[in-house]
Amino acid sequence: MAGILSGPIDAPPEDRLASVFPQVAATPGMTVVHRASGFSGTLLRVEGGGVEIRGRTGQERVFRLAPGSFSVNGKAVTLVRPPSSPGTLSAGVTASGSVAMAGTGARVARAGRLWVEGVHDAELVERVWGDDLRIEGVVVERLDGIDHLGTAVKGFAPGPARKLGVLVDHLVGGSKESKIAAGVRHPQVMVTGTPFVDVWQAVKPSVVGIEAWPDIPMGTEWKTGVCQALGFGDPPAAWRRILGSVRSYADLEPALVGAVERLIDFVTDPT
Repeated sequence: MAGILSGPIDAPPEDRLASVFPQVAATPGMTVVHRASGFSGTLLRVEGGGVEIRGRTGQERVFRLAPGSFSVNGKAVTLVRPPSSPGTLSAGVTASGSVAMAGTGARVARAGRLWVEGVHDAELVERVWGDDLRIEGVVVERLDGIDHLGTAVKGFAPGPARKLGVLVDHLVGGSKESKIAAGVRHPQVMVTGTPFVDVWQAVKPSVVGIEAWPDIPMGTEWKTGVCQALGFGDPPAAWRRILGSVRSYADLEPALVGAVERLIDFVTDPT
């Protein structure tokens, strides 16, 4: 009969326990209960040898991935890291899908720059393209909004050896952002972006453990509305969950990937 003593008698205790409890992939968004403490809530992410769980009151706690430590749908299980997906990159490849340059240090920064709207945009670009940008010597800077884009471009003084790429959210016909972007015309400046209201939407919903990003009514601050609709707590906690779920370019919408790749190519083009 299968049981806790069915394995080798000298097997480590955790190995014997692992043979008793079924393994379940720790997927962000799933509801779990930590059996020892009784703490229950939504699984946010897997980090190292543990998982972070947000309880019903918004409290977040980290628990070790030990055999049989959790309950899912009323059954005791062993949570394990999700299996590699087709989007998981192999060794020797950066998160952006580029070939990793072993032993190559960061290049001295170029005069050219890549500008993004805010801190979340910058952190997401760093997470996926950071290795590539260091190799190319491209510095990412925050604008903290693009209302002053025209003035900022003039102050930057772009030129053939000083190119500027600008990543903009909500770049759709008739939007404030599209009108501001249209006002910037310079051969050494490229302004492009995505149709998303915020860079959060550039992360595929399935990666975050949701079916879709919710529609937020006019008059409600978008990030706050998203947190309320999805039960993600406050925006800082939500962003930690979102960013922590991104492993490579495959976790992002093609619109963002294409926009960033075009800007990097533009800034690094010597012609």
